[in-house]
Amino acid sequence: MTDLVTWAELGGSLVAMGGAAYARRAHPAAYWATVGLPVSVARLLASYSSTMDACGLTTEPSRLRVLAVRATTRREIRPVPPRRGLIRPTATGLRVRLRLAPGQEPADVAAAAERLRHAWSVHAVYVKDVKPGVVELRLVGFDVLRKVRMPRRTESGLLRAPVALREDATAFVRDFRAVPHELVLGATLSGKSMYLRSLVTGLAAQPVVLAGIDCKRGVELAPFSARLSALATDPEEAAELLPVLVKEMEDRYDLIKARQGITPGTPDELVASDIWGLPDGERPPPIVLFIDEVAELFLVTSRKEEERRDEMVTQLIRLAQLGRAAGIYLEVCGQRFGAELGKGATMLRAQLTGRVCHRVNDEPSAKMALGDVAPDAALAACAIASERPGLAVAGDTSGGWTRIRTPYVSLAEAAATCRETAHLAPDVPALAPFRPYVPPTPVEAPRPATATHPATATHPATE
Repeated sequence: MTDLVTWAELGGSLVAMGGAAYARRAHPAAYWATVGLPVSVARLLASYSSTMDACGLTTEPSRLRVLAVRATTRREIRPVPPRRGLIRPTATGLRVRLRLAPGQEPADVAAAAERLRHAWSVHAVYVKDVKPGVVELRLVGFDVLRKVRMPRRTESGLLRAPVALREDATAFVRDFRAVPHELVLGATLSGKSMYLRSLVTGLAAQPVVLAGIDCKRGVELAPFSARLSALATDPEEAAELLPVLVKEMEDRYDLIKARQGITPGTPDELVASDIWGLPDGERPPPIVLFIDEVAELFLVTSRKEEERRDEMVTQLIRLAQLGRAAGIYLEVCGQRFGAELGKGATMLRAQLTGRVCHRVNDEPSAKMALGDVAPDAALAACAIASERPGLAVAGDTSGGWTRIRTPYVSLAEAAATCRETAHLAPDVPALAPFRPYVPPTPVEAPRPATATHPATATHPATE
């Protein structure tokens, strides 16, 4: 009987260990909530002081503290770690705030993030500067980019759309008001189209004019035609659409200039330098222009096409330089975008503040996207594996960068969203000639009622 109980206990332990190992691999979120979270909290509480001391984040105690310890106890006087706040568990990790000691800075804690990750056995540790003297440690319990689940609560608003998940488990929000223009690069099957799809669906429910240039005969943007106010599917149509957008930008500048007729009695709220300073009734709707495969606008085979190319590039540069104040924003996508495309390519790229680089085929392509804003990010982009489509590195001109991954959105779902929100598209008369044709949704005719036979009738087969 004793042997049977022993074998039962051993078998139960093996089953529990195997179940935990399977859950950790197949269902990391469930494993973190049941096993990883309590273990990590206990490890952090038990080793906090010693870990901070080993990472060089402690300071010498003050004289008053030394005198108090010597007067009340005989304990050894040890260095003082940063004061720790409450530990707040989340669905993906932990958050804890630290109050830095005099002489410390957030960079000291950020430099020790990798050592803290190993000491507390978590997937990653990120440091966020909350306010002077206070930083927040974000401990991520598992790889959140392996299976993307967007947070339930995300920042929203006009021209703001959550399109991906950051590696610290927060949402990556595309904010056109903060970053007017963006360059998105990626090789075939890298997830670039999925990023564009998520962005279109995020903006579809907002009162924003969506326009597109898709020189692949519209195969990428045509499914969203119900929500698009303009669509050009080849360089010839793009050469007609871009001058109209430039003219619309100039008209908006004239509107802003007319409002700037400032007199000594003009209220401050009526002084405007962009469309956002105009009254609600006079403000034109913002326009977002999506350009897929931008290299197709630069490739030429004849002198005539070269002249057309130069005109289009000049108009794109004007939109990138002056469009923000007029409420016109660019989202430029392509596989490669460098000086070899021709005159004006480098100048246009310099106007694109936001940078997102998916998996690319060579290192120079990553450097074209990120090398001039964050050199370290270019190396991270080169390490993206083909087994993870949608994974990308996002950077900006501030030098900061992060890994992101776009959640999967099927083309049918995105097209359905555009059809449902088609009535929200603002009316811009200048773009009416370029509005894509949308076939009407077929309506099924009602089926005729089935004829019934009287109960007393004899079926023909039985006669």
